[in-house]
Amino acid sequence: MDTINTRRSIRKYSSKDVSEELLNRLLTEAGRTQTMGNLQLYSVVVTRSKEGKERLAPAHFNQPMVTDAPVVLTICADYNRTSTWCRNRKAEPGYDNFLSFINASIDALLYTQTFCNLAEDAGLGLCYLGTTVYMPQMIIDALRLPKLVMPIATITLGWPDENPPLTDRLPVESFVHQEAYNDYTPQDIDRYYAAKEALEENRHFCEINNKETLAQIFTDIRYTKKDNEAMSEGMIEALKRQGFL
Repeated sequence: MDTINTRRSIRKYSSKDVSEELLNRLLTEAGRTQTMGNLQLYSVVVTRSKEGKERLAPAHFNQPMVTDAPVVLTICADYNRTSTWCRNRKAEPGYDNFLSFINASIDALLYTQTFCNLAEDAGLGLCYLGTTVYMPQMIIDALRLPKLVMPIATITLGWPDENPPLTDRLPVESFVHQEAYNDYTPQDIDRYYAAKEALEENRHFCEINNKETLAQIFTDIRYTKKDNEAMSEGMIEALKRQGFL
């Protein structure tokens, strides 16, 4: 089944349950993904209860799929478990630093993508929530994450109850560089973004928001400098509280 070329973000789910057996199988199989030093620097918090989802929802701007999905998975960069193992084996860990956070984050994201591929191959639908890193302290508090554990990714999971259209993607030549990085000329940008900018829905976004270009939708509305800087400060503060800075 060629799921990668037909994959969609699913935000509406049927009432059919995701069995513990299936979920545990997928979580186990995803553990075979690549990992730094074979340490598996991640943990996954499974949320099924109504109350648990409601605690998480505000951190994700109350997007409906957080409370509607049968399962919510929060994947965390975790150096707490490894550090505890070290201390219990007469070894002094030195992982309370930014590099360790980056290493654990990479492990967590590798695990997340592997899980997503396996889940979609099994027929499940999911949505990756980029909001996880916007207000991490809210998630840390909701899930009672100890020091050296940071939320990195959230997946809403269930059996699909919709079949949305495929979203557009940039052509491969726009992001693959041969031998060395080749910076982009204005002509390259015109060529690579032409199809995206010509889509009717994107032209409509510009019209209803009184913007001249699609890029302005992202810089002025969706991901503004002001918001990025404010959320960066929140991320840095959370990293300090969790012991990575």
